[in-house]
Amino acid sequence: MSKFILGLLAFVNFPFSNTTFFKEKSKTFKITSLPETGPWPTLDPFLFCVHHNDNYPPANDNLGPNEILDGRNIGNDFSNINGWSMYHGEKIPGFPRHPHRGFETITIVDKGIIDHSDSLGCSARYGDGDVQWLTAGDGVQHSEMFPLLSKESNNLIDFFQIWINLKSINKRVSPNFSMFWKDEIPNIIEHDINNIKTEIQIVAGSYNNDQAPKPPLNSWAFEKQNHVNIWKIKMDDGAQFVLPKVEKGIARTLYFYSGDLISIDKQKISNKKMIQINSFDSIKISSLNGQNFLLLLQARPINEPVVKHGPFVMNTHQEIKEAIDDYKRTRFGDWAWNDDGPVHGKKYKKFAIGDN
Repeated sequence: MSKFILGLLAFVNFPFSNTTFFKEKSKTFKITSLPETGPWPTLDPFLFCVHHNDNYPPANDNLGPNEILDGRNIGNDFSNINGWSMYHGEKIPGFPRHPHRGFETITIVDKGIIDHSDSLGCSARYGDGDVQWLTAGDGVQHSEMFPLLSKESNNLIDFFQIWINLKSINKRVSPNFSMFWKDEIPNIIEHDINNIKTEIQIVAGSYNNDQAPKPPLNSWAFEKQNHVNIWKIKMDDGAQFVLPKVEKGIARTLYFYSGDLISIDKQKISNKKMIQINSFDSIKISSLNGQNFLLLLQARPINEPVVKHGPFVMNTHQEIKEAIDDYKRTRFGDWAWNDDGPVHGKKYKKFAIGDN
């Protein structure tokens, strides 16, 4: 395999931090410290979750950082030197073309711009509140680049990428991608008894009577009985929010990714923590010491065998071998661009060509 795929394999298998436990009355929580860089631990059906938060310098004429790149392992730079990385980009930060099969990627962009290109001939520029949902299915190559558009000021990018598994019968479906633009994604504002605000952005699933955009047809999230919820939660200082109860068998994980301190049922928890909720009851969260930010991943597990090999996730080792052989033979389609990491111009203009 190429140097890039080997690098991606190492990134996907990044080691995780130590785990601590506590028990509060009848509710049991499992708390895991999140690594400073690299992917976070996840629960079935979620395969991967990573938070990219880079403060890039002003741009040069080629939409890359106007800064000397000495000291970085260009082509595989996860150094976070000066608060940013080039990742697998050589001149422009990002992830040049690479393959996937057997799962979906969900990219939630809070700040910044991402340029998408793929082997289906589709392309997009999105960000600053938008979400892309890509069903890799039978196989696709795509590129995700972070062009820097401002020469006058720093270029911020802040986004999550989440991988969610496909059920075995859907792992070889035709690939496609969908765009959820910012104004299509519900952003709910709740006030507690003290009139202090919590905002809930519903990327997948529902909250009370508010529904996220419909996920792709073959997604595990498409069937309501799977209770897939992906929410971003922002709590003001002193706010209280109740995470609703769920049916038995539904797994819930909270990632406390930014802020200072929260409490869950009176247990104080510092930031950079994964909180696995081993209870189906409602959960009271309190925001302490300023604004606090959480990501919720919730779903009924698929409960099928999972075999991972870098960018391929299947049910058996034989299927992984087939994926590698198919990729070597077909490259999962044609590549319509002259560059492995194409970008889509210097103007701030969002678009999508080929989305469903």
